[in-house]
Amino acid sequence: MTVTELALPGVKLIEPTYFEDFRGYYCETYSKRTLAEYGINCEFVQDNHFLCLTRGTVRGIHFQNDPHAQAKLIRCTRGSLFDVAVDLRKGSPTYKKWVSVILSAENRKQLFIPRGFGHICMSLVDGTEGQYKVDALYAPAYDRAIAWNDPDIAIQWPPIEAVVSPKDQAAPMLAESDVNFVYEP
Repeated sequence: MTVTELALPGVKLIEPTYFEDFRGYYCETYSKRTLAEYGINCEFVQDNHFLCLTRGTVRGIHFQNDPHAQAKLIRCTRGSLFDVAVDLRKGSPTYKKWVSVILSAENRKQLFIPRGFGHICMSLVDGTEGQYKVDALYAPAYDRAIAWNDPDIAIQWPPIEAVVSPKDQAAPMLAESDVNFVYEP
């Protein structure tokens, strides 16, 4: 497994090792021991699976406020995703900055997003599926979203028409959000 820290501290690109032969392949998509060697010490407690029927489907910017914040380990198991982590920690040197990666069934990469960050993705092809682990259970009272097109964050989206749910269309801008993450150096 190769783990690379991206431009936002704590956000990591994970590339599992695949062992392939005439039968197909085998890999470990998650190993607590191996990830701990790279500073990822989460105890994942829930797996989630989503399907984006159409190209351009946007999901996010999603997060759960403290004390139920979630770290996420995301992968794409069919199709491809433009996947983004956004630093939402007030006082952070990278506050409101974002980093993106392409996750696909073909490239088999994964993205680790620590607590204090928002997550958003856009499907690049019809029928895209993603799966992700979280280290805190879903807590509806702490579930939050920020507008996917917030100009203060200014994500540079692929040139695809966005398909956005009513919930995400109604999400507030970051400046109006009650996000409660604080940077702790």
